[in-house]
Parts: sequence; structure tokens; C-alpha cells
Amino acid sequence: MHAEDVRQHLTTPLTSPAYAPTVPRFTDREYLNVVYRTDPDALRAVVPEPLRIGEPLVRFEVMKMGDVSGYGPYTEAGQAIPVSFDGEQGEYLHAMYLDNFPATASGREVSAYPKVLGSPSLTVDSGALVGTLDHGSLRVATATMGYKHHELDRREAEAQITVPTFMLKTIPGYDGLPRVQELVRTRITDVTVKEAWTGPARLQLFAHVLAPLADLPVLEVVSASHILTDLTLSGVEPVHDYLKGAAS
Repeated sequence: MHAEDVRQHLTTPLTSPAYAPTVPRFTDREYLNVVYRTDPDALRAVVPEPLRIGEPLVRFEVMKMGDVSGYGPYTEAGQAIPVSFDGEQGEYLHAMYLDNFPATASGREVSAYPKVLGSPSLTVDSGALVGTLDHGSLRVATATMGYKHHELDRREAEAQITVPTFMLKTIPGYDGLPRVQELVRTRITDVTVKEAWTGPARLQLFAHVLAPLADLPVLEVVSASHILTDLTLSGVEPVHDYLKGAAS
């Protein structure tokens, strides 16, 4: 293979890329969101500067992807933390666990999503919407919400899921030191909210050394939502370079 042909390939393995070269479109993406109050000291320990924390809140989410171009259906769960950056309100994506390797690889390589493999699920059980996350054979999170108790204004639902999101992208060099270390920003676009609901909710997090969601403990459930939508993820843009000005 000629060098100019190698340069046309953007992922590895060279002849069987881990993910499709496409901008994914999400159809029938279903959210269970549970916003909860946590320990502010625990938040300060995991949110990187120059992001700023206001209220000590965390959004636990489970997302069931009905159909995604390039990846197919899959499910994802994780934690997002409300923050501000340079006066703009948004969320810092702290943790994401999903059951689809191509989506995991592309989310980490093309963007900066903190994705690792896990086993999340979103189901309805006896009048409750139930979101769970397992790491290996162990349960690390269980969220329950009353199934479609009260309609939620669709403009409010759209506002919940389209706030700017910030992520930390770190790529190590061959010397073991960071080669890239940037804070990046993205957001959701082309949104159609099909259904939106709210209702009572509960959330349990269980301690696990490799899936430490419980390090941000649940002190009080603040709100919950159940949203069905179509959307597209925008590309990312760097907003802060941690290595700029660092000694070489």
C-alpha cells in the first residue's frame, strides 16, 4: 500500500477499520435522566479546571439507541455534571458505559467521549421505567421512574439534552506523557423531540473500583425525565489546551 493510500485511512486496523467513516444520525434515541444532588467535594475532585461547578448536581443517564447509522442499535449509561466555562452553562461528561465497540472506539478517537465497555439496559417493568448498568457480572447502578406519569413540555425536554457538553481528550505519546490534552466542546443538533415525560424517580449506585459512579453519591433526587428523540451529534472543538506553555 502506497504512503498516500495509508494517509486516507483514519482509524486502525488499516484494512478493517473499527468504525464507519460517517457522522451518525440517531433515530428513536430514548433517554432516562435522573438529576441528583451529591457531595460538592466529590465533584471538585473529578471536574477539571477551568470548568466551574455551581450547584452540586449530577445527571445520571441511560440512553437506548433505537437505530444509529454506522453502528446499529445499542445502549449507553453514564454521568454528566452541570458546569460553566467562560460564562457558558453546560455539562461535563464524566463517565460513559456502552455495549457497542465501534461506537466506543469512534467516540474516544474521533471526539473525546469518555466511553468504556459496559452492560446498560433500559426496560419497562410493572409500571416503572428501569435503567440499569452492569460492569462485568456486577450491578453498579439502578434507576427507576414512574412510566409516563406526566407529560413534559417538549421545549424543556429539548433544552435538557442540547446544552453544550465538555470533555477531556488525552492521548499519550510513546514516552508515556500526554501528547494531546485538551478540553473540548460539542453539542447535539437537528433535534426532534417525539415524546417527553416526567415523574417520580429513584437512583441507587453501587461501589465498584473499575466503575466508580458511586464516588459521586446520591444525596437527593432532584428531577427525572423520559425523552424520545431523533438527533445528530456535532463535531468537537478544542477550547483549552492543557499542554500549551508546558515544558517540553
